Amino acid sequence: MPEFSSDYRQPRSFRIMAGKEGKMESEALKRKANALRGDVLRMVTLADSGHPGGALGMADVLTVLFYRFLRHDPLRPDWPERDRFLLSNGHACPILYAILADRGYFPKEELWLLRKLGALLQGHPSTAWEIPGVEVSSGSLGNGLSVALGMAMAARLDGRDSRIYCSISDAECQEGQPWEAATAAVHYGVDRLCAILDWNGCQIDGHTKTVMDVGDLAAKFRAFGWNVREISGHDVDAIVSSFDAFLGAAGAGRPTFLACHNTLGKGVSFMEDEPKWHHGALSPDELARALSELGVVLPR
Repeated sequence: MPEFSSDYRQPRSFRIMAGKEGKMESEALKRKANALRGDVLRMVTLADSGHPGGALGMADVLTVLFYRFLRHDPLRPDWPERDRFLLSNGHACPILYAILADRGYFPKEELWLLRKLGALLQGHPSTAWEIPGVEVSSGSLGNGLSVALGMAMAARLDGRDSRIYCSISDAECQEGQPWEAATAAVHYGVDRLCAILDWNGCQIDGHTKTVMDVGDLAAKFRAFGWNVREISGHDVDAIVSSFDAFLGAAGAGRPTFLACHNTLGKGVSFMEDEPKWHHGALSPDELARALSELGVVLPR
């Protein structure tokens, strides 16, 4: 059994030792997020295929989650007491892969084989490939929140203290199934469930307002009975505060919904809020420009 620290019962072997409390602080989290963005862009460019825009937009919130809050152990991916993270919007997997490699779940060299025939890392996360750290196959949009709800209810039945985090996209809420899960989570009072909305207003066919306007998703989940916090998905301090609030809400009998206003392609000027970068690969010149804007220097 891992040795636990005093806060959030997080395995001590897996904490980033930065600052007096051993936590990665805001500026370090921002630098880490940009470094991970650089890995995402290198992966997609080498693959000549992929979904970079959403991955860049989600980098900040997932960096805070994985480097400061999530209880997990890369040496024991199946540790029963771990928290779970599910990426329902599975096409954004380059950022998840980059984080898992950086955390030590598998060698970083696997990143540069993204989408190659027979490689570990494919265009959507799959448990069929037994990727360490991937909890569920995803990418068939609309399903992830229901799976996360089932995991949270199972943890409660088992008497485990695990928390379940699930990323969903705004366009994914054009589907019907997330709303069934939203209803059930409130009905069953599942307060160890945290949904993280990637609210970037873009999807593969254009802006969501044009394709199918989903309206005010924060207000909708609030009306369903969720505990809603609406924040900028790029404000690290607000993200930290929101996850702190979720942890503090244990026992309140309500699931938590973090409505994160993200910018597709965040950090790269020519990609930001451009739906065409939902999917697509950068040219070598575009990659060099993007890495320069992110302040990422490639190792020699």
